[in-house]
Amino acid sequence: MAIKTVFTTGEAAKICKVSQQTIIRCFDSGQLKGFRVPGSKFRRIPREQLFSFMRDNGIPTDAIESGRRRVLVVDDDPNLVELITAVLDDDGRFDTRSANNGFEAGMMVKEYRPDLIVLDVMLPDINGKEVCLRVRNDSTLDNVKIICISGMVERDKINELRVAGANDFLQKPFDTDILIDRMCRLLEVETIAA
Repeated sequence: MAIKTVFTTGEAAKICKVSQQTIIRCFDSGQLKGFRVPGSKFRRIPREQLFSFMRDNGIPTDAIESGRRRVLVVDDDPNLVELITAVLDDDGRFDTRSANNGFEAGMMVKEYRPDLIVLDVMLPDINGKEVCLRVRNDSTLDNVKIICISGMVERDKINELRVAGANDFLQKPFDTDILIDRMCRLLEVETIAA
């Protein structure tokens, strides 16, 4: 399993659950050690430096220790949820939870704070577009990525989802390898070379 060894300030902020400005301030003041990318202003933080910083400041290090990304799978089809969850668990790079309706998904997003949501567009109680809008209207969830999944293919509906805040769209049925590939791209997870 590929574990990230260097983080951007945005990634470090997400792991520490603080704002990116806080990370930049700590970096610039020398509290958080790292380096700048030669020829640019980009700051980079090596894993061990971030780990020490988190430990010294009493920030739980479980997020960096596991290195796994949190994924919430939302679909009312229990077989599909089971399939996606099993594939992601086998992959080893993801920590997965699931919900089978919009209400449950809303509760889990707040409590679990996923990095990415795999969201069925046609839920029994609320449509996916509404879930996208709710996530996007909560500034504490700005970094959450959303991949919508659905059997529908109408272009205008897919565009509406993108406007509502979806980062990507996959038509059902889909290959789980493609889902993982899209997830890795959105989360900037290094893809494992076969």
